[in-house]
Amino acid sequence: MCGIAAVHDLTPDPSPERLAAGRELGEDMLSRLHHRGPDGHGSRQVARTWLGHTRLSIVDLAGGRQPLADPSRRRWLVANGEIYNHEELRDRLPGPFTTQSDSEVVLHVLSALGTDGIHALRGTWAFCVADDDGGAWLGRDLLGVKPLYWARHDGRVLVASELHAFAAEVRPDVEEFPPGHVWTAEAGLHRYVDPPGDTAATPGLFTSRADARQAVRETLVTAVRERMMADVPVGVFLSGGLDSSVVAAILARESRARDPRGPVHSFAAGTAGSSDLAAARVVARALGLEHHERVYTDQDVVDVLATVVAATESYEPSLVRSAVPNYLLSQLAARHVKVVLTGEGADELFAGYHHLRELDEDAVRDALVDGVEALHNLNLQRCDRVTMAHGLEARVPFLAREMLGVARRVPVAWKLLGEDGQEKRLLREAFAGWVPEEILWRRKEQFGDGSGTADAMNRVVESLVPDDGWADVRLTGLPAARSREELAYQRIFAGHLGGIRAERVLGRFATA
Repeated sequence: MCGIAAVHDLTPDPSPERLAAGRELGEDMLSRLHHRGPDGHGSRQVARTWLGHTRLSIVDLAGGRQPLADPSRRRWLVANGEIYNHEELRDRLPGPFTTQSDSEVVLHVLSALGTDGIHALRGTWAFCVADDDGGAWLGRDLLGVKPLYWARHDGRVLVASELHAFAAEVRPDVEEFPPGHVWTAEAGLHRYVDPPGDTAATPGLFTSRADARQAVRETLVTAVRERMMADVPVGVFLSGGLDSSVVAAILARESRARDPRGPVHSFAAGTAGSSDLAAARVVARALGLEHHERVYTDQDVVDVLATVVAATESYEPSLVRSAVPNYLLSQLAARHVKVVLTGEGADELFAGYHHLRELDEDAVRDALVDGVEALHNLNLQRCDRVTMAHGLEARVPFLAREMLGVARRVPVAWKLLGEDGQEKRLLREAFAGWVPEEILWRRKEQFGDGSGTADAMNRVVESLVPDDGWADVRLTGLPAARSREELAYQRIFAGHLGGIRAERVLGRFATA
């Protein structure tokens, strides 16, 4: 995980002075992304494109410094993310390879397969590539796990990993780079194409519940194993709910198979007496984890709230509520590890949310599709920002491409609530015996509720928004607030990101 910035000049024949001005813009953007890559930074002018990178060293600690060059040293890359099948791709693609960095395979994929070959990458990424002939390429992973924003301004394309990297005069032009797309200076923006046969051979729905359980279990185990790829320790966020507990159980088994004596670190956060903390302790004891807790107070929430809204770059209330404990959790985890696994995505795949309870089968199917497509503006945005605020990388095994494929094969009827009202029953059945029974069948709580944060935040919102006529307040570039709480967060957002147009960067909910 890292931060990237880029400036590509669109004018026909940019002068040295104009390119120098572009470099200054880029260096200014990169300086605001230091938290994403505290281990180092690098930059390079490649013809009409300036590339910048801040590095969080996780794979190939000695040789993975970016920008990275191809063997000819005419094409250069900056990337944020991880390519989990990079060793397989090294065996398939023509070399030579000059580093052990997983990011280097992006250069070879583009050279050998073109932009359609991006589909061969398994993992999460956002990248910019430039060559000596003036070419430039941008790409983002299918779900938008890694962030990427861009703007056309004054004859340039400017690119960065976070919104606040852009200068004030550029912000009205900033848009989110769409997930699953690639842009080239020559051909513009388009979705990268699935290889022929890649989707045509996808199996149909499961007809055997036992087969579905086995496929879910084996696929998630593989996804966790892949996301252990690192030359540094890997830990796990442990809320005490089903999803994070299952990930923790797999991580513990896989880690001990590699090093029976090595510690497996888990991290939990909540107010004193919160149900999440109690449940996480049960899981940690059962799995033999080296467990760490952040117990915080109402005042701690008040003290970090503005920082969290600014770091998350969102004002959506449910997102902010869950971001506060995650921010405090990340602060703790970053003292011990550089990488954590999380349970993000399980609710979208297996219908874990309370609001799905009253829907029929067709409505649930549509809601799950919409939920996955919106993740990059919601849970994944929170997950990225609060961890990277502390130089910590979060990985999301439930959102592996193969896991998405298996979840699509599970009939929606098997995802609906049973007579006992228990959500995600198939996932629970798949991991029976892996986690304590009391956790396996624990009812879902929203993270902000189970951690105790929601109560604390409810007690402080009125002090943040004393306006009697709060519903009539309008902030430039933002929609009308839907609650007093949302207006409080909008004010913080606007103070940090003045000029940003919410509808261009925050997805559907920004104009709801």
